[in-house]
Amino acid sequence: QVQLVESGGGSVQTGGSLRLSCAASGYTYCMGWFRQAPGKERERVAAIYSAEGRPYYADSVKGRFTISRDNAKNTLYLQMNSLQPEDTAMYYCAARLRSGGYCHVNEVNYWGQGTQVTVSS
Repeated sequence: QVQLVESGGGSVQTGGSLRLSCAASGYTYCMGWFRQAPGKERERVAAIYSAEGRPYYADSVKGRFTISRDNAKNTLYLQMNSLQPEDTAMYYCAARLRSGGYCHVNEVNYWGQGTQVTVSS
C-alpha cells in the first residue's frame, strides 16, 4: 500500500557524516529509521509522527542523529553526524499506516530495502 525508497548509505571514516533519505509513496502515521548489525537485534534508531511532535531517538544516537521530513511531508531523512564504528549496520526505513504506537520495530507495517552504512576507524 505504500512504497519506501531509501538512498544515501555508504562508507565513511570515523567522525564523518551521512544523510539518509526515504521517499514514501503515500500517507504514513509514523515513520522511523532502524538498524541491524550481524548477530544483533534490530534497533529503532529514530522515529517521527506525521503530525507535529517531538521525535524519538535512541539514547545511543542522541545529539548525533537528527530525523526530519521535507516540506512536502513525503520524504524522511536521517542526518547522521559524528559517526562511529559502532554505527555500522544495515539501516532500514519503515512506516506504520494506522494509528497506534510510535513505529516500534514490532509496530511498523512496511519496510524499505535497507541501505548499508559502514564507518571505518
